[in-house]
Amino acid sequence: MRLCSIASGSSGNCIYVGSEKTHLLVDTGISKKRIEEGLKELDVKGEELSGILVTHEHSDHIQGLGVFSRKYGIPIYATPGTLEGIKNYSPLGKMPEGLYHPIHIDEKFILGDITVDPFKISHDANEPSGYRLECGDKSVAVATDLGKYDDYTVEKLQNLNAILLEANHDIHMLEVGTYPYHLKRRVMGDKGHLSNELSGKLLCDILHDDLKYIVLGHLSKENNYEKLAYETVKLEVTLSDNEYKGEELNMAVAKRDQISDILNV
Repeated sequence: MRLCSIASGSSGNCIYVGSEKTHLLVDTGISKKRIEEGLKELDVKGEELSGILVTHEHSDHIQGLGVFSRKYGIPIYATPGTLEGIKNYSPLGKMPEGLYHPIHIDEKFILGDITVDPFKISHDANEPSGYRLECGDKSVAVATDLGKYDDYTVEKLQNLNAILLEANHDIHMLEVGTYPYHLKRRVMGDKGHLSNELSGKLLCDILHDDLKYIVLGHLSKENNYEKLAYETVKLEVTLSDNEYKGEELNMAVAKRDQISDILNV
């Protein structure tokens, strides 16, 4: 399996997950041109994609969905609530019949040789989901836009080989920053985004020897920066009571405007 962030951040998200036979995108919140440029780096053509998995209907996850999926006729998979939100997103434009495929939380389905397991996430959207993807004995997950996590989340993220995990904001930067009060409350709330500290704590709960790759994603442009997210998560792991140390992790931060390293699991 391969995992690669084409774009990740509060301004646009698009993640590639694939095998030798099956190519998928999780979200298309950037322009068609940028998606195509990212796929070219992966040596994948748009028409070779088996599907687009949508986490939720916010614009930073679907702005490129209409133009891109129409051009290549790519099936779109999302929960019924997310599909309803997508259809109500006016910039999307008219979509051809048959592209939308409803899926359901905790009901696995198969695309090519990849098994997709949608899991619920806590975010202020209609029916948002994260995704765990498995091929053979390998598994990866995309877990962003989590206001909070619980035992259910931890269970869904056990025994992974790679993860793209949200580290959205530094709490102090958010508190003293320029966001209006209501927006600060939203971001910090149970249906907002994971802080760097909470990202580190969640990571501590899912670490094991075969989790070879960790990518921190969905960083806020205004309330975080790469080195801060990286160091904070690393410190949480080092200070926790498990056997791992932050400096031992193979961890990177996904950029908002550049393709990440291609991780071969």
